[in-house]
Amino acid sequence: MRSFESWMLSYLLNSLWQVPLLFAAGWAAARIARIAGNAAEHRVWVGGLLLQSLLPAGSALSWDWLRQSLDWSRTAQRMREAHVSVEMGAGSPLGGLDLPSWLLSAIAIAYGATCLYFLLRFAWRCRRLAALRRESVELAFTEEVARTWTRCLQRIGIADVPVATSAQVFGPVTLGIFRKLVLLPVSMAAGLPEAEVNAVLAHEFAHIQRNDFLKNLGYELLALPVSYHPLFWLTRERIMESREMICDQMAAELSDRDAYAHSLLRLASLLVEGMSIRIPHAIGIFDANTLERRIMRLTERRNEIRGWRRLGIAAACAVLGVGTCASALALEIHVDAVAKDGADSGTKKAGPVAVSAKVMESQLLTKVAPTYPVEAKKERIQGKVVLNAVIGKSGSVENLGVGSGPKELQQSALDAVRQWTYKPFLLNGDPVEVKTTITVTYTLAK
Repeated sequence: MRSFESWMLSYLLNSLWQVPLLFAAGWAAARIARIAGNAAEHRVWVGGLLLQSLLPAGSALSWDWLRQSLDWSRTAQRMREAHVSVEMGAGSPLGGLDLPSWLLSAIAIAYGATCLYFLLRFAWRCRRLAALRRESVELAFTEEVARTWTRCLQRIGIADVPVATSAQVFGPVTLGIFRKLVLLPVSMAAGLPEAEVNAVLAHEFAHIQRNDFLKNLGYELLALPVSYHPLFWLTRERIMESREMICDQMAAELSDRDAYAHSLLRLASLLVEGMSIRIPHAIGIFDANTLERRIMRLTERRNEIRGWRRLGIAAACAVLGVGTCASALALEIHVDAVAKDGADSGTKKAGPVAVSAKVMESQLLTKVAPTYPVEAKKERIQGKVVLNAVIGKSGSVENLGVGSGPKELQQSALDAVRQWTYKPFLLNGDPVEVKTTITVTYTLAK
């Protein structure tokens, strides 16, 4: 089993290239899904964010069945009756990346410190939101606006969500999981016409109805391990953009669509130029910096996609997503630690010394090829047999056990590998016992 440092570095290494791959696939899928509406596009980007966070963790799991199904090299072997190959180590399509233990630890510490920084920043921002709630001042509406707001809340079965003002915000925002709150800037609340107030409240009501604040916190927490990646930031921007367009659509349904679009333009003109209006973790009407596209989507005539066309769009996005994930998992890279001279740093302890599989392969003197069992051929049994070997000081195989693999193939692998001999492995000039892993792969023609 790999150490926690190896798993952490495997996650980091895979996320470096899997995040761009998933972003590209998400962009293509979002372009396809866009014609089906804002909600479909938003789901694509949310799925992309979740995969960017979770897929690199697949480097710690076994995907041999997927690798075998995607292994193009097997095409050349289809005309053969059977084939047996031997690998030193657990085996991987791209091989493993062996790093010195000290370098592995240093990179793991740096990456862990980066993740800790994002976690502490997340906690600090949550504390800031709590301070905003404490310092806010509840806002009194006109009778007409109050009736409109109450009617909106009754649609989703919420008794009351207070609306307050704060000097610390520069745009309308919604926050809270159980005790929701809508905050307006003091300057905006003081002189805002009633039509604009209704537009703001309709949009924030859409966020409340969708429970966007809680969803956003979940996305942030889940994605902490890849928060360092620039393309993850772009994915998060696309999520906010598509989320705001959904809420625009919901808000426009509460009133006239054109009137809401005009109110949105007038609200934008009230913002202070150059002033950041985004409050971390809070959800607001101006989270996405794509006002032009949002207004165009509000005013354009759209034909609703239904039936087979909608199913076809969903199928195309699904095929693109599954294909991307399968390719990423099939090409995964893992990191293993190798100490100086190929031995583990704990070589002075009693017992066999763990040695890199590649190092032991260079020590091999005689190698007997396994034979494919006749009964296994008839029953078309194939797969990998992983053997855990202990090589004695003289270079002979002193202990051999099965780690995993089909039981019908295990004895064949054991019988062959027991006959192997190695050059004695020297540590500080003295021969020592070593332990390593050998994989025997049995394949049949299709």
